[in-house]
Amino acid sequence: MGFYGERVVPRIVNAACGMRFNDPLRERVCAGLKGRVVEVGFGSGLNVPFYPGAVESVSAVEPADLGWRLASGRVAESRVPIERAGLDGQSLPFADNTFDSAVSTWTLCTIPDVATALAEVRRVLTPGGTLHFVEHGLAPDDKVQTWQNRLNPLQKTLFGGCHLNRDIRTLLTTAGFEIQEIDIFYGEDAPRFLAAQSLGVAVSP
Repeated sequence: MGFYGERVVPRIVNAACGMRFNDPLRERVCAGLKGRVVEVGFGSGLNVPFYPGAVESVSAVEPADLGWRLASGRVAESRVPIERAGLDGQSLPFADNTFDSAVSTWTLCTIPDVATALAEVRRVLTPGGTLHFVEHGLAPDDKVQTWQNRLNPLQKTLFGGCHLNRDIRTLLTTAGFEIQEIDIFYGEDAPRFLAAQSLGVAVSP
């Protein structure tokens, strides 16, 4: 990943995704998690305080060593057992039908082969298992989409491959998930090209 990707980007992500106005979204996403959970893009562990009591364990998939180190305090304080169990969302080191739930928060924008990653999540979920997500991506308005497409190359360069214009709903349904619920909206305190959010739950049939 190089120095910038390994030493700088995790700190930027920790700061940007750790802003307090994101906390209500994290709480909404994590509310229905249960049983054995895989979190793809664990980052610095910002979801840890929001894991509900129904969660038995969390397997954290996180490629950045610095991200995992930044998470150490939250992991140590968690009442839920958490282990760093994978490095690459595109190749999950788990058997089929291992997890009851999966969670992804602002992660699908960055994974290079997102279709493969979603196929992997489906593989490791039990039938009827749920993927809980909040992701920024393609805006619902044409004018905003135009700016997203223009700025996407710069965004990818500055923020570790992050895309502005991925269509989250389409990615999920193409991967074979059934959308149980989805809320598409503009988040607060950010320009619209950055703030188009998709939050919901998808089921692995």
